[in-house]
Amino acid sequence: MTLLGRLLKNRRANEAHSAWHLPALQAPDDLTLTSRDFTDNAPMPARQAAKNAGGDDVSPHLAWSAPPAGTAQLLLVMEDLDVPTPRPITHCVALIDPSCAALEPGALGAGAPGAGVRPLRASIGRGYHGPGPIKGHGPHRYVFQLYALSAPLDGAAERQRPRALLSTVTAPVLGRARLTGTYERH
Repeated sequence: MTLLGRLLKNRRANEAHSAWHLPALQAPDDLTLTSRDFTDNAPMPARQAAKNAGGDDVSPHLAWSAPPAGTAQLLLVMEDLDVPTPRPITHCVALIDPSCAALEPGALGAGAPGAGVRPLRASIGRGYHGPGPIKGHGPHRYVFQLYALSAPLDGAAERQRPRALLSTVTAPVLGRARLTGTYERH
């Protein structure tokens, strides 16, 4: 597997195709998103990685500043910007009640989500799926993006693939934030 990673070393997803750059998700970057588990642009602990990558597949602690007035729902998206495909892979999508100010470790799991969290379908399945880059491919950036939505997404959101879901956001996004963690398999 290390040979495959080296062969694909220069192939990376196009960041321009990430959720962050979608026209419907543009908003002031006036929210802050932090974690007790890692700092921005720093390595994520192995505990957050996928089981096949030596981790426990436990979503990290996340906390954010108060969303703007009028926020009906929070949308959380986690993408791998360095996967060797044309577009980033979505590792997690979740709708969060705006009264929540933080998520404890594991709160994004599909089996037992935290209070106020509704895990949706990601590229890999429902709920959180931790980092699992190809061995030898180098460090991957995993971007957690939080969006304050002015109107809730409808119930059909639970059945949609991530790209289709993100295209259903039509009401203005009131604010947003992002936090990037890295992970590498040697």
